[in-house]
Amino acid sequence: MSLKENMEAIKEELSSEEKFFESAVRTERFVKRYQKPLIAAVAVSLLAVVGAIGYQAYTNAKIESSNTAFNLLMVNPTDTKAEQTLKNDNPELYDLWKLSRGIAQNDVTLLEGLKSSETFGVSDIASYEAAAIKGDIQSLEEYTKKQGALYKDLALLELAISAIEKGDVKTAHQKLALISEESPLYQVAGALSHYGVKE
Repeated sequence: MSLKENMEAIKEELSSEEKFFESAVRTERFVKRYQKPLIAAVAVSLLAVVGAIGYQAYTNAKIESSNTAFNLLMVNPTDTKAEQTLKNDNPELYDLWKLSRGIAQNDVTLLEGLKSSETFGVSDIASYEAAAIKGDIQSLEEYTKKQGALYKDLALLELAISAIEKGDVKTAHQKLALISEESPLYQVAGALSHYGVKE
C-alpha cells in the first residue's frame, strides 16, 4: 500500500470518527435540551404500563371473587356473604342468579324487582315470567307488544290457551296467527290452531 493510499485511509477514518463525535455532540445537546420532557415521557409510559398491569390484576381478582361467590351460592343460596360479594363484584351475574332463583321458586316479588335490571335479557325475561306465574293476561298482552320481546311467541301461545279456556276461539286464532313461521313454536301453534281450536 502506498503512502498516498495510507493517507487517504487515515483521512477517511478521521472523517468518520469526526462525524461520529459530531453526532454524539448533537445527541448530547438534544438530550440536555429536552431532558425534562424525555424523562416525563418515559415516566408516563412506565406509569401507563404499571397502571394497565394493576387494572388487569384488579379485574382478574374481581372475576375470581365473583366466580367463587357464584359457586358458593349455587351450593347454598342463603349464603348472604357470598350474595353480597357477587352483588358488589359482578352485578350482571348477580341479576342472572336472582332471575334463576325467581323462576325456580316462582317468586313473583323477586321477578318484579328485576324488571328494572340493566343486564341484557334479565328485565325482559323477568317481565314475562312474572306475568306468566301470576296468569296476568293484561301484562302478557303488553309484553307481546314490546319491541324485541324474547318470549313473545310463548306469551302469544299462553294468551291463545287462556282464550281457549274462556271459550273465545276467535281471539285464540288471532293470537296463534301472530306466531311467525320462523318461530320454534310455529308447529305447536299450528297444531293447537288445527286440533285444539275449532270454530
